[in-house]
Amino acid sequence: MLSEYKITLDPLTLENAQGNARAVLEKAKKQVGFIPNMYARMAHSPALLDTYLDGYASFRSQSGFSPAEQEVIFLVISRENGCEYCVAAHSTIAGAASGVPVDVIQAVRNGSTVQDARLEALIRFTRSMVKSRGLPTRSNVEQFLAAGFEERQILEIILAISIKTLSNYTNHLFHTPLDAGFSKWAWKD
Repeated sequence: MLSEYKITLDPLTLENAQGNARAVLEKAKKQVGFIPNMYARMAHSPALLDTYLDGYASFRSQSGFSPAEQEVIFLVISRENGCEYCVAAHSTIAGAASGVPVDVIQAVRNGSTVQDARLEALIRFTRSMVKSRGLPTRSNVEQFLAAGFEERQILEIILAISIKTLSNYTNHLFHTPLDAGFSKWAWKD
């Protein structure tokens, strides 16, 4: 999903960024090893990119979800928000770095169910949180908890929704082109 309006600011690089924008791009490169197209655009608001990087790192290290569960959460949110860039990026990371089976990645991308009951409960709850704008039903929460998750992890999903909203909305407005490394998993809403 792309915005009708497209932000026309040129991507920032370590060579042309200055001040806080350059500092946050250096931080991004240190964190992920390169500067993704999304970050090159987010850096026009250094606070936006810095908030994204810090929230992302905190979610990764403190959420209590496994790396595979984290990717599923990010993938569900990005799909529900219609972010073509982030669906492709998280599909790539899910398979290459987080050990998510291909059939699970495909199911999330297509909006179908998965056989793993715990992951399916996580997918349904995350989807319900995005669609309801943070107003899950009692049944949504009870099913999530019955699958073995904790109440505090509801708050971690709120964190994931927050950071993915930053990136998803930025990509909608910039029409961010996929990095070559994500192109195998390109997706259209």
